[in-house]
Amino acid sequence: MARDVLVGARRGRQEEQAMPLFVTIGYGDRAGYERIAPALRDVAHAHDEKLRRDGALMGIAGAPVQLRNPEATRLEATDGAFMSSPLPVAGFAVIEADDMAQAIRLVSLTPCAVAHGVVEIWPLQAGN
Repeated sequence: MARDVLVGARRGRQEEQAMPLFVTIGYGDRAGYERIAPALRDVAHAHDEKLRRDGALMGIAGAPVQLRNPEATRLEATDGAFMSSPLPVAGFAVIEADDMAQAIRLVSLTPCAVAHGVVEIWPLQAGN
């Protein structure tokens, strides 16, 4: 469904060249969040809301499931994350930006970035 939203938005701009997409993964915990001033939290949440209004697809991370289907013979679904990190995954976003430098600027004020967490930014390359 998210892909449909992004593809639909891109189709609406047929005359324009589509901007590159970036997937962001925010890591952070409640302790880091509570260490920052409430005013900075408000700024960070307002920044996220602006990203949403500007078209970013954002969400809070739910419980993950690992999926495997070796040689399409045996579907295996296991609760829990495959990768581990000192901080839990807090959320994801798909954003448009001209390049990595702009993507960095766009997510630099998100809650995970300012609340002693970290945000990974992954260029999303078109697949066939």
